[in-house]
Amino acid sequence: MATPLFDFVIVGGGTAGLVIARRLSEDPSQRILVLEAGSDHTEDPRVNTPAFFHALLGSEADWNFATEPQSNLKGRSIALDQGKALGGSSAINAHVFVPPAKGLIDAWGRLGNEGWSWNTLREYYAKAYTSPSVDEALEKSLGIDGWVSRNDSANGPIKASFSGNSSHPIRAAWAEAFESNGYSMANDPFLNASVGGFSSLASIHPENNERSYAVPAYYTPIKHRENLQVLTNAVVEKILFDDSQLPKAIGVQYTHNKETKTATVAKEVILAAGALQSPKLLELSGIGNAHLLERHGVTVVENLPQVGENLHDHLVCYISYEAFDDVETLDALMRQEPEALGLAMGEYAASRTGMLSSVGVYTYAYMPLIECLSGEGREKLKELLRQNRPPVGTQPDQARAQAYYEVAEKTFLDPKEPSGTYLTAVAQQIPPVEPGSASPAGPVPGKFITFGIMLSHPLSRGSTHIVSDEISVPPTIDPNYLSNPVDLEILARHVQYVETIANSSAFSKLIKQPLRRRDPASDPTDIDQAKNFIRTSAISMWHIGGSCAMLPREKGGVVDTKLRVYGTQNLRVVDSSAIPLISTANLQATVYAFAERAADIIKEEHGLK
Repeated sequence: MATPLFDFVIVGGGTAGLVIARRLSEDPSQRILVLEAGSDHTEDPRVNTPAFFHALLGSEADWNFATEPQSNLKGRSIALDQGKALGGSSAINAHVFVPPAKGLIDAWGRLGNEGWSWNTLREYYAKAYTSPSVDEALEKSLGIDGWVSRNDSANGPIKASFSGNSSHPIRAAWAEAFESNGYSMANDPFLNASVGGFSSLASIHPENNERSYAVPAYYTPIKHRENLQVLTNAVVEKILFDDSQLPKAIGVQYTHNKETKTATVAKEVILAAGALQSPKLLELSGIGNAHLLERHGVTVVENLPQVGENLHDHLVCYISYEAFDDVETLDALMRQEPEALGLAMGEYAASRTGMLSSVGVYTYAYMPLIECLSGEGREKLKELLRQNRPPVGTQPDQARAQAYYEVAEKTFLDPKEPSGTYLTAVAQQIPPVEPGSASPAGPVPGKFITFGIMLSHPLSRGSTHIVSDEISVPPTIDPNYLSNPVDLEILARHVQYVETIANSSAFSKLIKQPLRRRDPASDPTDIDQAKNFIRTSAISMWHIGGSCAMLPREKGGVVDTKLRVYGTQNLRVVDSSAIPLISTANLQATVYAFAERAADIIKEEHGLK
């Protein structure tokens, strides 16, 4: 049987892959094949019901990755949940749909990526999602009545909403707390996010309160297109190249229904397998560090040592505070109380409302390091940065480290740029604890409001690489969390500052005063105790990126500004691995926008409709 010929083969039917598939198949003359290793979970209630997303973690819809033991996190291995399903991580994530700060995207350009900035990417956020309509009477309770303008031009496939109970008092309290501190975001953050608190959107459809993700939003409406073929449970083993001097991708080898098959391309192979699988597939295909490839018996096609390097991620800490008894929380669900779960399931089945209609994450804030904006605190931060300045050198990894350091230094010292992200959840969170300590290892009685504190701009960098030439063997993953001392110091200072919000008058009707923490070890009053809490309890937000970074090759890049893999032809990477600097907070919205722009780049290059 002849090997099927396609114009484009997309490796990975996840968040980015389905965006690319939809846009390229708009031209009926193009034949598109999407190969997804996972299954189709379109009818899975765990996917569609917002509060059930926890049931997907560690399931067959999750790759179940884990890091190497992290020396700066007391030797813990950190779980990295990544979607193994049609729709990828958009099928299993916690629905948060927020933009980055404008300055972060502008930093992509300053890293050497000409043509990439907030001004060029903003329209692609608007192309990816639809901003929800809001009744004027609800604006105050939603905490958005102070917004001067909203992103009403957003009219894309993802249907976003202010999820859950629209009258929950936490949104208004959050807006009041940050406004009183002078950090209220004046506009819809999708217009021009900088610093301040805001009510966050969720990728939950406002009409049926089901997950809105890449499958129902991007794929289902166009799955009938005759020029688009999507195969699930199809595992790509390697990219195939010809023997020309500049290797040209000519197809892929994959397994499907226990058969090994090939698909050939007339135009391109587009790698969209995610931050951990895309570098793995490049290496298994002979693109990567020649010494590593030879050690594992892989024939070298192109020596590109930066494949799998520059891996970075957001760490997060959670502090749960006791709430008053009349505050609505999801703690009964966290404890899996049968009566509460039964009532919630009944309400959701009947009206698509109630506790199962959201995960209880309603508010976000992007913040600078307040105590380091002036005086002694600023001088201490400058000294800490000076002490940890990377050495100047001409090697790509040295040039990359220097470029990222300069971006971070500017961010940390600018009062209008965030170095930390805060969020709330209307339920207790259960982070890791010190073995044998008084810290509770499981859910406890009572009601809680949790503050999450995320390191928005990590300087620490790690890597992910193959350890075998077998596709079934997971890669080694070492994010090298907190390896740069600046990261620990900044995260600890943010952990301390968040108590200012918890102690504010705006939260006095929600959180018991004086503050009562679920975990006594989460008291950050002392900076050393805050740091110990981070080492003990910080986990990943699963915002992994940068491992096939869009950067100049001399700065350690893997792809150029058109997302073409250096040293090859007909091969691109379009997913979070190519994002050079991960978003201020959650990556989901940025991956959609990134893929939307990539689709336009590809269509323009090939003269497609």
